[in-house]
Amino acid sequence: MKRTITAILTLLTCISVFSQEENIKTGWNFGALPATTFSTDLGFQYGAVLNLFDYGDGTKYPAYDQKFYFEVSRFTKGSSTYRLMYETKTLIPGINITSDLAYLTDQAYDFYGFNGYEAVYNDDWADSDLDASIYKTRMFYKTDRKLLRFKNDIKGKLAGENLQWNVGLELKSFKFGPVNIEKLNKGKDKNLLPDVDGLYDKYVNWGLIGADEADGGFITTLKAGITYDSRDFEANAMKGIWVETGIEGSPSFLSDAGFAKFFAIYRQYFTIIPKDLSFAYRLGFQTTILGDVPWYHQNQIITSVLAGTTSEGLGGSKNVRGVLRNRIVGDGLFYANAEFRWKAFRFNLINQNFYIGFVGFSDLGMVTKKIEFEIPDAATMGEDLREDYFNPDSEKMHISAGAGLRVVMNENFIVSADFGKAMNAQDGNFEFYFGLNYLF
Repeated sequence: MKRTITAILTLLTCISVFSQEENIKTGWNFGALPATTFSTDLGFQYGAVLNLFDYGDGTKYPAYDQKFYFEVSRFTKGSSTYRLMYETKTLIPGINITSDLAYLTDQAYDFYGFNGYEAVYNDDWADSDLDASIYKTRMFYKTDRKLLRFKNDIKGKLAGENLQWNVGLELKSFKFGPVNIEKLNKGKDKNLLPDVDGLYDKYVNWGLIGADEADGGFITTLKAGITYDSRDFEANAMKGIWVETGIEGSPSFLSDAGFAKFFAIYRQYFTIIPKDLSFAYRLGFQTTILGDVPWYHQNQIITSVLAGTTSEGLGGSKNVRGVLRNRIVGDGLFYANAEFRWKAFRFNLINQNFYIGFVGFSDLGMVTKKIEFEIPDAATMGEDLREDYFNPDSEKMHISAGAGLRVVMNENFIVSADFGKAMNAQDGNFEFYFGLNYLF
């Protein structure tokens, strides 16, 4: 990635708190993951991730009774992640409860406009190596975003072993603004960022982002749906189906906007070589069925289970890998993922069960319902040319492909690294991602 100067340095430290057998885990086990990165604009990143699993008496291993996830990560110039997640399957018999509290600050949050390819992407404008007559700023497609989120999901059996009901409550406070150029330039004597308007500023000035929602807002969503889950194992199923569908709505008396969205997600898993090789795919669809969704909430992807810190896009580490984060934003979205998953090497280390795995994948997504707006006229845009920013009726499928590495302890603590390539230059080029868990 152009914005990343050095590669991610990782160290996996795994410690067992209670373990009575070498292979069957019991009691509390945890894994810790420190990481560091460096960005020219954001500075050094430092922090740690801690995952704790309670396997009880071990009779259900590798399934767990409850888990905690804790993450603290900061860049030296201010971007940060603070997250605490708790999941329990035993607090109330037959009920699965997940609560997730996070505060996320991002001083260079991606914004590429609306409706996918209908918003033109010009990577030259963000390339500081090019001539000053072409280059605008590395922050041209960035904004400053702060998000405080409290997500709660509950599910229980509806009929039989596989059919479940699920409900959710999520509170999100968004704060947006232009990138703080002065702060990012602090301490630099070269490669300074020019103080010019980015795409977010232009959308606000042109009236495409209304003044009443330009700075963000507060959204409360209520969700209700049905899930069918026949997977043999949650963290990385070798067989089974996982389907969920429902409605997520934001009541106007609890939020700064009132709207509702329908969503449906289908996941299926196939065993190719028992215990070692599987194929998995996911199909997802969501669309607005009532009201007007604020621009800052249109990139939120509905899901009952967070596989990572966020569920946003389309484009990025959690949906269309290799495509620029938030490249595909619309009032309705479709996405799909296909993966071959190979558990290549198994071994025991410090009394823990490990495997090294590899993934080959292809992802895609597109806008199925556009965000409606009028393209500004020449007088409103001034010196800007409309064709540099808008390409009406050009949206089509965004496609990417790539490969990944998985380092897994006790089947549940999954360290992931993925390398994705966009198939269209309008979606970027190469992207690298480092995090936790399989995509789905």
